[in-house]
Amino acid sequence: MDFILCWRFFWCFRETDMNVHITVVTVPISCCCRQLLPATSRHRRGCELGLKALYESELADARRVLDDTAKERARLQIDLGKVEAELEEMTRSVKKKDADLGTAMSRASALESQLNKSEAALATALSQNAALTAELADVKKDSHAVAKRQLEAETLMRVDLENRCQSLSEDLEFRKSMFEEEVRESRRHQEQRIVEVDSGVRQDYDFKLAQALQDLRKQHDEQVSLYKGELEQTFQAKLYNAKVSSEINDKAMSTAREELQESRVRIESLGYQLSALQKQVTASEDRIRELEEILSAERDKHRRAIEGKEVEMSEMRDRMNAQLNEYQELLDVKLALDMEINAYRKLLEGEECRLKLSPSPSSRVSVSRVTGSSSSHSSKRKRVEVEAKDVAEIDLDEGQLLVSEEATSSGAVSISPTDMDGNAVTLNNDTDQDQPMGNWRLKRQVDNEEEIFYKFSPKFVLKSQQSVTVWSANAGMAHSPPTDLLWKSQASWGTGNEMVTSLINADGEEVATRSVTKTQVEVENGEEEEVVVKTVTPLIGFPVDLMKQVAHL
Repeated sequence: MDFILCWRFFWCFRETDMNVHITVVTVPISCCCRQLLPATSRHRRGCELGLKALYESELADARRVLDDTAKERARLQIDLGKVEAELEEMTRSVKKKDADLGTAMSRASALESQLNKSEAALATALSQNAALTAELADVKKDSHAVAKRQLEAETLMRVDLENRCQSLSEDLEFRKSMFEEEVRESRRHQEQRIVEVDSGVRQDYDFKLAQALQDLRKQHDEQVSLYKGELEQTFQAKLYNAKVSSEINDKAMSTAREELQESRVRIESLGYQLSALQKQVTASEDRIRELEEILSAERDKHRRAIEGKEVEMSEMRDRMNAQLNEYQELLDVKLALDMEINAYRKLLEGEECRLKLSPSPSSRVSVSRVTGSSSSHSSKRKRVEVEAKDVAEIDLDEGQLLVSEEATSSGAVSISPTDMDGNAVTLNNDTDQDQPMGNWRLKRQVDNEEEIFYKFSPKFVLKSQQSVTVWSANAGMAHSPPTDLLWKSQASWGTGNEMVTSLINADGEEVATRSVTKTQVEVENGEEEEVVVKTVTPLIGFPVDLMKQVAHL
């Protein structure tokens, strides 16, 4: 061709999955004719319009993908809310079943204690019954022995009295015979004397004899009456004593019989109570067994439901992570395009300045960034419009800030990406084992300020596949262990250009660190435009190789 172009653009498109990388190849031309400047300007404007249309179409596609992702995220959040509501309802049901089981167990314990008391009362009553039975037997035996002894004594006394009575009768008979013999002897002597005495004196002697006989008879009658009265009085006294003893023994036996009857009645009532309590205990055990079976079935059902919900939540998390990855890839592509467009725009503006053409209106590019995590408390995704002082916006007219994060971990616990507002620090346990963190400390140092420390409680344990967030006092969050801890004495974790967060175990060893550095992108103007990136890491949101390509344009 006869004419020479100032710049020739070759576009090479390479599409892999969701990433589109655009490489700008510039071919400098050694000589340039001022006569062809209008054609060059028209060609430049046409290329700029084509690139702008391509950028706008890519931006519209990215926005559409973002809208679809936001809708899918909202739907997943609704499903997650439903799943959490079902999980909470099942948890309440299990707690209610546990409360019913505790009530039944307490009632069973009360019935068992009442049964033990009844058994103890029954044993006491049986022992009392045995003691009363033995005492009654002893009383019967003693009463029989006493009655027998009294009967023997009374018999002996009766025999003695009969013998004495017989002796007295024999003595009386003997004396009577002696008296009659004496009377006969006296009569014989008297008859002899009568024969001898005068018949006139006979009447006097007869009268005296009759009077003497009457006195003797009266004397003997008085002695017999006296002996008989003494004998009857002694016999009546002995008989009365025997009757009194017999009545006392009868009363004791009747009292023992009544006590024995009462003991039998008490034993029967205690037996009825024991049988009733045994029936209640059996019914309570059956009820407890039934409640345990129901609770076991509910636990199995709840466990299966939780496993199903966990599987669903895991699938949701996987889908959300996949969508986040896709979104991140789209953002990488968008950011790369923004950087290349900005670089190309700066090249064009430099060429316009060099050729003394009117400058085209500059545009400002803002980038959305997604931060996310698979944990239950940091899984929310937010869209952030980043200003010039933050991470993603790059304005080549003046220096801008980029954020670089570096993380290390030598154990099961790692530190999540840093919260730039200084509200919280999140720790993750991505392993399958629980990690005890008693007396562990979180250290944060901002720039050259004084270090601050947060110490975990001695019994704190970070569960497997879980995370814990330590919130500052000004974050407005509530204390909800074990996933959300509130540091009431610290207003903020601090913000600055250099932030270093360290996790120190109980032995004073650092097991995880994360450092954040805000660096600048400097622009040097000269014969060739050059973008100098001081510190860039993949955490910024776009690949390093794309930035290097832009830097070498």
